[in-house]
Amino acid sequence: MMAKEQQKSESILRPSQPMSKTKAWLRAFRLRTLPLSFSSVILGSLMAAYRQSFDLSILIGALSTTLFLQVLSNLANDYGDFVKGVDNKDRTGPERSVQSGAIEVGEMKLAIVIFSLLSFASGIWLLLNAADNLEFGAIAVFLVLGLLAIGAAIKYTVGKNPYGYQGLGDLAVFLFFGITGVGGTYYLYTAELSWADLLPAVSIGALSTGVLNLNNMRDHENDRASGKRSLVVLLGLESARRYHIALLVIALLASLAYTFLNFKSGFQFIYLITIPLLFQNARVVITTNRVSDLDKELKKLAISTLLFALTFGVGLIY
Repeated sequence: MMAKEQQKSESILRPSQPMSKTKAWLRAFRLRTLPLSFSSVILGSLMAAYRQSFDLSILIGALSTTLFLQVLSNLANDYGDFVKGVDNKDRTGPERSVQSGAIEVGEMKLAIVIFSLLSFASGIWLLLNAADNLEFGAIAVFLVLGLLAIGAAIKYTVGKNPYGYQGLGDLAVFLFFGITGVGGTYYLYTAELSWADLLPAVSIGALSTGVLNLNNMRDHENDRASGKRSLVVLLGLESARRYHIALLVIALLASLAYTFLNFKSGFQFIYLITIPLLFQNARVVITTNRVSDLDKELKKLAISTLLFALTFGVGLIY
């Protein structure tokens, strides 16, 4: 296996100006993805504050665990796509760190192990801070969810049958960024969760899945040629466009349903300031044939999701 990986490493086209080690690791961490991953923790925490159940130690623990899990996922993705040949000179997105040769395969493997341990340790610390709110059974469930999250972060592109290559990445993002991310965070504070409380989780899950869909639309030609069967590859580009619009509509409808069920004042609708941003995103997705446009919209939708989470939560509190 190592010989195969080394052969691939030597066959990759090197950039004319190699990245420094520090820059390569920062690129591998993909810190620009953090606003999206933090959105679920922020919204779950603000919803808990609305219920008079906020705890700063839980917020810090949830954010740090999310940080480590997101970086772990990004590192594993960098490694897994390289090993399987998806990261190559024909790929449209930013050059990856292992692909560039700036980081060796062995170094990336070690980093994956380190961030797996950091994610686990941070998760344990988070559960210790939330333990006073939770029964033993709930703690056990969260421990299992944490282990599943670590496994999911790695297994997305790593291993013999990564689920990201079988069209299941969208479901994983919806569950971990949405249902588990928002609903789980809220439960850590309050030790309760109704079906209505999951509506904002559906919104964040749908928007986060939209970001992944844009990523997969951007890369669909190279993914198809490399054998990566993302949902976009399975559906086809035109169906993926319609699917994207459906995700944005679901996000808005779920949030509106929660607002009407918990209506206190018109200020709660402040999150609707994101509608022009989402409309612009939908317009580009429907009309463009340039992958560079999709890459720009990917970043914009991630920021829009964070803005949505902040304004939704602030609208509840005030």
